[in-house]
Formats: sequence, C-alpha cells, structure tokens
Amino acid sequence: MANVFAVHAVGSSIVTFLRNTYPTEIGGRALPECDFELVSGGQMASEGEERNRITLFLYRLTVNEHSRQSAHLRGSGNGVGPLGLDLHYLMSSWGMAAQDEQVALTWALRQLHEYPVLDASSLTPDAGWASDEVIQIIPAELATEDVMRIWDALTPSYRLSVSYVARLVRVDPDSDAAQFRPVVAGRFAYGGAA
Repeated sequence: MANVFAVHAVGSSIVTFLRNTYPTEIGGRALPECDFELVSGGQMASEGEERNRITLFLYRLTVNEHSRQSAHLRGSGNGVGPLGLDLHYLMSSWGMAAQDEQVALTWALRQLHEYPVLDASSLTPDAGWASDEVIQIIPAELATEDVMRIWDALTPSYRLSVSYVARLVRVDPDSDAAQFRPVVAGRFAYGGAA
C-alpha cells in the first residue's frame, strides 16, 4: 500500500518504463524517434509542439468495485482499510507522419502486452510502495462515443488512442488522522446551582 503520491507514481512509472525500453531499431529497421510523456488535462488541451510522442493521460479515477467493502472488513482497529483505486488512462500517439504515429503506438501496445505488471522495483519510490505491491495494466474497451466525448472536451483534434486501466492502487489511510479524528459534535450539560 502506498501514500497519496501513488496515483501520480503509477502514471510516471508507466511512462518511464516505456521511455527506458524504447529501442532505436527492430530487426535492422530504425524506429522513429519518440518521446513519452505523462500529461495533465491542461497539457492535453493546450497546443503543444508537433513532434513524435506518446502521451499518457489520466482521464478517470474510480474506486475499485471489489475493494469497496472489503477495505473496511480487513482494516485496522478503527475500521478504515486502504482505499482501492482504478486509474483509467488514454494513451495517444502524436506523429508527424502516419507511419511514425502507428509504429510508435504499436510498439507501446506490444510492450504493455508483454509486461502488464509493474512491481515495487519498477514503480517510482516516492509513493512508499510495499515490497509486494503490484499494479496490473489492463487494456480497456471504450465505446467510440466515449472516446469522442473525451476528445470533444479537449482543444486538439482527435489523435489515435488506446485506453488502459491500472489496478489495483491501494492507498493507505492517514495514520495520524486515525489517531486524532476530527470533532464533529459535542455535548454540554448545564446544571442548576444548589
């Protein structure tokens, strides 16, 4: 389980993994130069410089449906267990030419197909991951209408995209907050003087 930096650490780890494993050639054929970036909604909506790149955009964050109730059942003495999250990413290809765009995205898809699990050794350490922590990266099917809604909300025109879900990101409860819960009500009694 990790701290509040876990969500950012997962996206950063995926991008770092792809960047560090991207080869210059395959089978004697050169691959196009390509950058890999984790981007925010503001960065997606702004006009960036045109270059070959793969972006990873966290477009949705949900509480994992299987861990909602079980988190409270296996929690500590105060009844609060870890928060289980699913991270929904849109991986998009920004190419100067059709071949550059398609080759780089196909390579990234194959890489995540071959290595669909990030363990503690490949996750950035700032989230304080447990040594047995693993995050699964699973392809997710998005309806064409949902993809178009995402792109309609952004300024740039549609780019070739694929969606993924990273699960299960477990965020520890704040241990300090568990010891000192906020006061939400108080009772006062007034008695008459004798």
